[in-house]
Amino acid sequence: MSKKALVVEDDVNIAELLMLYLEKDGFEVSIAHDGGRGIDMFNEISPDLVLLDIMMPVMDGMQVCREIRKTSSVPIIMLTAKGAVGDKVAGLDIGADDYITKPFEVKELLARIHAVMRRSEADTAPKEKKLCYDKLIINLDSYELIVDGVKVDTPPKEMELLYHLAASPNIVFTRNQLLDEVWGFDYFGDSRTVDVHIKRLREKLEGVSPQWSLQTVWGVGYKFEVVK
Repeated sequence: MSKKALVVEDDVNIAELLMLYLEKDGFEVSIAHDGGRGIDMFNEISPDLVLLDIMMPVMDGMQVCREIRKTSSVPIIMLTAKGAVGDKVAGLDIGADDYITKPFEVKELLARIHAVMRRSEADTAPKEKKLCYDKLIINLDSYELIVDGVKVDTPPKEMELLYHLAASPNIVFTRNQLLDEVWGFDYFGDSRTVDVHIKRLREKLEGVSPQWSLQTVWGVGYKFEVVK
């Protein structure tokens, strides 16, 4: 399915030029020639990208950007003849993803479009909660622990504790930090709970690989140590 782009630009020639190149790049393009119509069309078509002029009738680009940002994180690139640093900073501060000064090179514009689209897709993609080390897979999405190729039954809190430690290798966590970050700040249990869970994890993991281990840092806490 092609991506949808909304061009909000009062200069007819520039708008048609942008439409030509965006369509060649695979976008389905809609055009609005003033800010008010731009907002209406944004709500009608829910575009994947907005190219937004600043100096426009009815509603300027800054106002349009603010309105869009009330409900959407869609990538917005501002196109304008106003090239002062203060203008660029103002545009970025209200939520634009990029700011290109007219006149611009079409190749540069397309490169900027591809960059903001990649960032947007990366931000919205679900983050996989899976860590892999030598002979060890910790999959918090499925709550599966694979040790040396064998699935090991592991209670949820043990899984969460191991994942938390392994996600920050060689970082030492105190017992209180682990209670706050794994059990939750409102947990009122004994800090020895952490010790018990570490002991059970060690029984499952000890000696599996020389490349990593669960280590006690005496007087401080615990870490998932990885050999560098």
